[in-house]
Order: sequence, then C-alpha cells, then structure tokens
Amino acid sequence: MERAKRMLELTNEESESVSRLIVNPHRANVELSFYEDFSLRGIRVDRVEPGLLVCTYKVPPRLVDRTGYLSSGAIANLVDDVGGSVIFKEGFPVTASVNISISYVSNAKVYDELELTARLLGQKGNIFTAVVVLKNKGTGEIVAEGRHTLFSKPMSKI
Repeated sequence: MERAKRMLELTNEESESVSRLIVNPHRANVELSFYEDFSLRGIRVDRVEPGLLVCTYKVPPRLVDRTGYLSSGAIANLVDDVGGSVIFKEGFPVTASVNISISYVSNAKVYDELELTARLLGQKGNIFTAVVVLKNKGTGEIVAEGRHTLFSKPMSKI
C-alpha cells in the first residue's frame, strides 16, 4: 500500500507543471478543445472503409507515464475515441460508451509509431461493438487490444 501511495505522489516539479497549465474556454466549431488538442493531436487516418478505420499515431511525450511508456489511460482514451469513430453514422450523433475492456499486452515508448485498427464487430438495435488493436509499427508487437461497446441514439426529429 505504501508503494502505491508513493507512486501516486507528485514531485514538486510535476505539481508546478500542472499548476502552470492554462485551459481557456472552448469555442466549439472554431478551435480544438483542450482535450482534443492534448490527447488526440497526431492521429493520422490511413484508411477508411465501412466498419473499418486504420490510423497511425506517434506516441507524444505528453502522454507517457513516469516509466517512459505510453500511459494506460492514454491507451484507454485511444480505444474509446477510435472505437467510437468506427461506428459513426450520419443522424446518430449521440453515443455513450457502455463497456470498454482492454488487454494491455506490451509497452510503447515515446515517439514509437503505432498502427491503430478499429473494426466494427456488430450491431443490435442501438448497441454497437468494435474491436481496437494498437500495434507497434516498428516491432510488430501488439501493445493493446480493446473491445468497445457503445449505445448510439438517433437524433430527435422534433
């Protein structure tokens, strides 16, 4: 338990770094939000087909943990966003994650180039399921594999 507490404690440098962050109000449809700019910048779409999305992502220094590897939270975020984008349908803009299950298989270091592949597994009513695989392009190793289940509700016609 003490080891876990030590791992979660911020150093003075980390605390000061966080306190210097400036987060301005988001102007929708004018600029990227803090979230989009911070965690999604750098994704390059390579291929899009119905039910398939293939992207390339270079691991940025801002998303690595203390050990120098892409953080598990950043991986979960990528599974959420890339998995959600593969189910996008015109007229169904409202989605909510119902379940995300991720297997962390290996690590990715800063500046490693990853290939993210999302496939739609199926749909039943308004429930969609996708699988997302993050693979290191240099080594061929799978970094993580996630299953993402989403609920998507059609827009109101009122």
